[in-house]
Amino acid sequence: MKVSQLWSYPVKSMLGNRVNSVNLTLLGIESDRQWAIRDLELGGIRGAKKIGALMQFAAERDGDAVRITCPDGSVVSSTADDVSDVLSGALGRRVVLESLPDATNLDHFRRGPGDGGDMMEELRRVFGRDVDEPLPDFSVFPAEVMEFESPPGTHHDCFPLMVMTESAMEALRAAVPESAVDERRFRPSMVIDDAPAGHPEFGWKGRSARIGWATVEFLDPCPRCVMVTRRISDELPEDRAILRHIVRDLDQCVGVYARVMTPGVVNVGDALEFL
Repeated sequence: MKVSQLWSYPVKSMLGNRVNSVNLTLLGIESDRQWAIRDLELGGIRGAKKIGALMQFAAERDGDAVRITCPDGSVVSSTADDVSDVLSGALGRRVVLESLPDATNLDHFRRGPGDGGDMMEELRRVFGRDVDEPLPDFSVFPAEVMEFESPPGTHHDCFPLMVMTESAMEALRAAVPESAVDERRFRPSMVIDDAPAGHPEFGWKGRSARIGWATVEFLDPCPRCVMVTRRISDELPEDRAILRHIVRDLDQCVGVYARVMTPGVVNVGDALEFL
């Protein structure tokens, strides 16, 4: 097996871009999700679970800054004085773009208030579940995400890495042939080629592997939420059929979480070798 894709996501929940090489640190891909959106109306850092339109924006590093392309094609830099005003106008709500602070700044990471109303209804909206569908097993998530939007020191939802296989993508396309299945819906950190057919990464839990100069430990399969249904573009419209298949046939998961055990550089084409 070998690495076929590596992804960089400079801004939480915005589209990222494919890269040829990454530096893995103990917190994941270096500079990954360095920026995030704070909702000034509801409070707290918010991703596309709550602000779905964020997945129609694209972010790419530009030196120490980030170039953000809005859905209408306009571009704004993270260094622009009016960047938050531009994003607020494009999103139709007051937001501010914030850079990742030190892990000790707990107020930055603390969850904002709920949307009000019934908690179970809100959870179903966040995870995109129909009323007769189960919610994920919350025990697979780190305990701190109950209090914080992301583990302090990161803007990751849960864990530093999410790994998928090309086999999983092929299996999804075969299962929902009328849907536009694309890796951008699933936001992988890396994609592995030449794996067995189906969803082989579901069996990697508890195993460690060398990838390039780094070693990683695979954790639980990744429960999927409403983000995989979001509109990205005309070619990738809103689609709930993909999530229905994932919930019904894949025990709610696609891909597998991982954490970095030994930092190092990983390149496209590097082998994945289990230890």
